Amino acid sequence: MKTIYKSTKGKEEILALYDKQLERLQVEYYDKWVSTSFGKTHLIETGNLSGVPLLVFHGGNATTAYNLLACDFLFENFHIYAVDTIGHPGKSAEAVLSSRNYDYGKWASEVISAIGYKNICCFGGSFGAGILAKTMCVAPDKIKRVVLYVPAGIKNAPAMHSMSMMLPMILYWITHKDKWLKKCMLPMAITEENITEDIYETAKLSINHAKVKAGMPSNVSKKIISRCKTPVLVMAGEKDCLFPAKDVIPRAKQILENCTTFLLKDRGHMSNLTKEEKEMIVSFLLEESCPNYDNYIGGTK
Repeated sequence: MKTIYKSTKGKEEILALYDKQLERLQVEYYDKWVSTSFGKTHLIETGNLSGVPLLVFHGGNATTAYNLLACDFLFENFHIYAVDTIGHPGKSAEAVLSSRNYDYGKWASEVISAIGYKNICCFGGSFGAGILAKTMCVAPDKIKRVVLYVPAGIKNAPAMHSMSMMLPMILYWITHKDKWLKKCMLPMAITEENITEDIYETAKLSINHAKVKAGMPSNVSKKIISRCKTPVLVMAGEKDCLFPAKDVIPRAKQILENCTTFLLKDRGHMSNLTKEEKEMIVSFLLEESCPNYDNYIGGTK
């Protein structure tokens, strides 16, 4: 059987960190398993079980355990289903889907049905946001409201924009010295302060022990995604080398009919949300009366 892990020991180390991170959550959580045509899928059910249902997707080559530590601001208001992306480190099936077609969207659509919803609010960052963009194409009626944070799949930067990460990564593979891995991550983080211990440990184990998938979800078709009328909040980093705001925000406005955008000024791909930004996300997902979030020249449409 094919595996995404380089060794059994490596898989055990990744899952040990996964469980250790879950233990640090300040709320109760439950394992949930559902079946899809692409393979068995694992979710963590947590948060306010009487709150608004919310399906949460993590970034590429990370795990939902790490992601939940960063999403604790959602626990009070939302009944969270945090999914382990199929084919990525975690507890879902190891079947690897293509990032260039719409299989991830079909898989996510099946997950929504499998957990018992006709439609649901969603939140995803990076690769996870790209999965949601694909889902908006194949099953537009299944997403009630959605926040796409530093999203793949809207307007990805050319691969050459991330070439500065390649040499440090090669040197890390050769030497296994931490300084090279941190230099590899720096173009995404902008400052070393944004490379938290959780981010670093999760990325390090993934790179060391999993077969890292470099390809992000490809840009969605304007014609296909235009069928999706759901309210969307797109948050993009001004200095994001993977999905720069100067490209993502204009195309999001062009292809999404009901789109609000927000510029994460001076931020790269990896950064911490401010208190106000967290409140913005919560308010948007709760359908509360919100101010105009768009601080990017050009308006909200």
